[in-house]
Amino acid sequence: MKTETKRWTHLGLGAALAGTTFLTACGNSTEAPETEVVETAPAPTTAPVVEDHSDPVEPAASTVTDTGGEGEGGVLIDQAATNPVVFRSALAITEAHIVAARDAFAVGETDAAAEMFAHPVSEVLFDVGPYLQDAGVENFDDMLINASGAVYDGEDADQIAERTAAIIAVLRDAAKKAPDDGSSEARIQAGVAADQIDRAAVMYGLAGESEEFEPYLDGYGFVIAAQAAYEQEEAAIQAELPAVAAAIESALSLLESAYPSVERPETLDQNPHALTAASSGILLALGN
Repeated sequence: MKTETKRWTHLGLGAALAGTTFLTACGNSTEAPETEVVETAPAPTTAPVVEDHSDPVEPAASTVTDTGGEGEGGVLIDQAATNPVVFRSALAITEAHIVAARDAFAVGETDAAAEMFAHPVSEVLFDVGPYLQDAGVENFDDMLINASGAVYDGEDADQIAERTAAIIAVLRDAAKKAPDDGSSEARIQAGVAADQIDRAAVMYGLAGESEEFEPYLDGYGFVIAAQAAYEQEEAAIQAELPAVAAAIESALSLLESAYPSVERPETLDQNPHALTAASSGILLALGN
């Protein structure tokens, strides 16, 4: 799963960048894939996300952290201190993993649940943690590690759900400490939702290339995180950014059909290109 993560994660922040005042002009560039660690051919569904935003002359790739492929959550590490969408996207990625872990455990996928609880510690928080701490967020790695271990220690689904709720409460509190770049709450949360939607769309394409559970489970978590990010400022996004709201709602409707439950369907019969096009539609709306 490491290789897959390194392949897709740097695509996701195109949505986040398009959603902020701070980096609206930056967009995404066709240069971006060249900065990624690609060990197998990218899924065809990733192409439209990059191509739809190739016009801006200042490439987002220049802001991607150069740490030999680390920072695997796809967060532009060096902007976490100044860009609220980047800051909150790191937390949303973590939340996506946590809710996926909770729901996987509830249906008996213990190994997958343990992995999903633990993944953000190395994929996101190892690199973003210092920026969170500089903003006054106390380290919460132990909560994730303990939850990962708890799935093997005889706790039931209700106890794991309680752990999940506690972690999400910490994440939501941490989100309040995001840097202020002048962007409205509506635009910030729309950017975070768009980022999660982009990730879910890409993961569906990857899930279709493999029979493994994890890519599907990742995407399932991103859909839930996208819904949560949007719902937190739904009224404000609809009022301030009606085209963006419509695009987000349309994409979420498609993704809910693509990810009907935490259990992977026998057949992934949704069109991955349609999901990617829906994600690109949000980017276009945000760019406008």
